[in-house]
Amino acid sequence: MTGDPASPAAPTIPRASDSARAGGTPVVPRNDGARQRVRGNRGPRRRPTAALWALPPVAVLGLVFLYPLVLVVRQSFRPDTGGTSARAYGDVFASTAFREALWTTVWLAVGSTAGCLVLGFALALVIAFVPFPGAKAVARFIDVFLSFPSFLITLALLFVYGTVGIANGLWTGATGAAEGPFRFLTTPWGVLLAEVTYFTPFVMRPLLAAFSGIDTRQIEVASSLGARPARIVRQVILPEALPALAAGGSLVLVLCLNEFGIVLFTGAKGVTTLPMLVYGKAILESDYPGACVVAVVNVLISVGLYGLYRVVSRRAGA
Repeated sequence: MTGDPASPAAPTIPRASDSARAGGTPVVPRNDGARQRVRGNRGPRRRPTAALWALPPVAVLGLVFLYPLVLVVRQSFRPDTGGTSARAYGDVFASTAFREALWTTVWLAVGSTAGCLVLGFALALVIAFVPFPGAKAVARFIDVFLSFPSFLITLALLFVYGTVGIANGLWTGATGAAEGPFRFLTTPWGVLLAEVTYFTPFVMRPLLAAFSGIDTRQIEVASSLGARPARIVRQVILPEALPALAAGGSLVLVLCLNEFGIVLFTGAKGVTTLPMLVYGKAILESDYPGACVVAVVNVLISVGLYGLYRVVSRRAGA
């Protein structure tokens, strides 16, 4: 029966006109499929001018940096007799001069990096945590020191420790000897000293930045609990400084592998690194394919270590 109260009432569907009469907002039926089609058709439009703006820097990069590198690689496969051959690689790799230059380059770079890490960490500790007059001026001077050319430091060392330098002059004046004892600048140890002197600020700069972020309250608490300075450095400061040490050490290692001016200006006898070998083969021997082979090896080592430096720097937040 239609009049039965127990029968369920038919559901009422609100209409847009009813909602409008009540003063509300009309309900518009959704069409998700059409909306997705419209949204899909509105994809990101790339302006052609963006690619045009990118062309000049890419062209300059390719012309100035990549094209000379391509020429070096191509020349390494072109012997003087003509044609294309990898004979220059075999001749260079089999030569004793190349193996000795590679070994000298590696041990000088590793030794200089180790010396820079130790000396730079000690000096950065003193500047950051030992209050003394002029600490800020010394920290600023480190930034200025980074802009000095490497041969300038070598020239200064020659004035101090050279054959007719200040140290030998004081020795001969005090003892009456014909010549002084300081002659190590013409040995591999002189090159090592010059590289440590020049590249130590490259380690100190990131260390000082890392030390500035250390909470001094941790050091004060450790000191109040009876910890000695060596233990504070080992357990509080060193863990915070490890990323900066790794980043600075990686950068110094790359720079030492490619250093040319220091080795040339010290005049060290018997010290031939890979850059010096490139210079000797190209300028003195006119062996351009051999020089290009050594240059390619040097570039590959440098690029590999630079990739390591970027990974370490990224993890260190540099």
